Amino acid sequence: MKPTPSFLPGAPLLGNALEFNNNRHALIQRGLDELGPVFAFKIGPKPVAVLIGPDYQQFFFMETDKKLSIDKPYRSLEALFGEVAFLAGPEVYQEQRPILHSPFQREKMLKYMNIMQCEVQAWLDSLGPEGEMDISAEMGRLVQNVAGNALMGQNFQSQVGREFWDLYADLGKSLNMVIPPNWPTPKNIRRDRAKRRMRQLLEPIIAERRQNPGQYDDFLQDFIETPSRSGSQADDETIISLLRALMFASHETTAGQAAWTIIEILRHPDYEALVRQELEVILPPRTAIDGTVLRNLEHVAWAVREIERLHPSADILMRLAEEDIEVGDFRVPKDWLVLISPMIAHRLPEWFDEPERFDPQRFAPGREEDRRHRFSMVGFGGGVHKCAGMNFANNEMMTITALLFQQFELELLTPNPGLMFGLGAARPEPTRIHYRRI
Repeated sequence: MKPTPSFLPGAPLLGNALEFNNNRHALIQRGLDELGPVFAFKIGPKPVAVLIGPDYQQFFFMETDKKLSIDKPYRSLEALFGEVAFLAGPEVYQEQRPILHSPFQREKMLKYMNIMQCEVQAWLDSLGPEGEMDISAEMGRLVQNVAGNALMGQNFQSQVGREFWDLYADLGKSLNMVIPPNWPTPKNIRRDRAKRRMRQLLEPIIAERRQNPGQYDDFLQDFIETPSRSGSQADDETIISLLRALMFASHETTAGQAAWTIIEILRHPDYEALVRQELEVILPPRTAIDGTVLRNLEHVAWAVREIERLHPSADILMRLAEEDIEVGDFRVPKDWLVLISPMIAHRLPEWFDEPERFDPQRFAPGREEDRRHRFSMVGFGGGVHKCAGMNFANNEMMTITALLFQQFELELLTPNPGLMFGLGAARPEPTRIHYRRI
């Protein structure tokens, strides 16, 4: 029988819980340095096996819904989003999969790109000729507007959008991986109150949409009309839960990575010059952004890809071993948590040259470091659970970056922002930028 992975030393009873809570990246990096790409630590009494590297990440994703459970490690999130997508288990996920993927069909992207351009331009027009802003906060608000418009339409945004996003913030504040979600804490009470109010806002909208299906074309209408795998349509509770989950996926993750894209370009003037030269040719003023334009903005696309590598919004991913499993030279027992860390794995020098360096041209033809292994980059997950909205998110980040640098000169006033976490997603700390309209 193969041995279990070696454990990092920890405190009695707590194990490595405090270090994991305070600086999990340092904990995982220490484990990699001291024990190799497969090791273990404890969060309290719970053993966690850590797998670092593309081969192990391939195993992690290929065994999801087989020997590895995706829903059980995230049960606390059900209190926020409900039993939808991967939180509901593999059978329900497969039943809901057609509904989840319906808004992301290729032919729908053109409309969403127009929404993105309109919302980004409205934000840019609001900035005035010169000033300062916190780019992290601005991206949060901008991506909210894009998400609200694309998911539920402009009328929703103007009528109840602000109240909805305030309620959404109450959901996020309740997220805690330590305190059980059913405890009657003040944050959990506010969470449940927010969910009830969201339902009150959304149920009449859904009812009206069912009566007038031809008048709408957005995520919400797709959720209402698309049949599940068995042919049935989703009920109101499922639709509302899907909307809450998609709001997270389309807002929290994209806002942070959009801010990091702008920050890193400004921290590297040589690459900023390449971006601006490209924009002068591909995106002159008053050019509509479509698929062809985005495909030709190579330096912008590579920058967004490099942000996925250096600053993945999901810095760790977890599964639960449903049975004893063999991973390389080790055995991971049943009921252990299994963890991968894109934040650490994306910086392995054997897969990425000078991995700590911001170098978007590593993805250019002739280098293409991300193609050395199918699972070397996993910022959007992998396998059957790879993010359905990946192209939507990348298009949005490219649109924001392209239009901002097209129309403004920018100076980074906070050169080295740290990392903070919103609703489970990493984003930069408050970061001041000076802007002047060109």
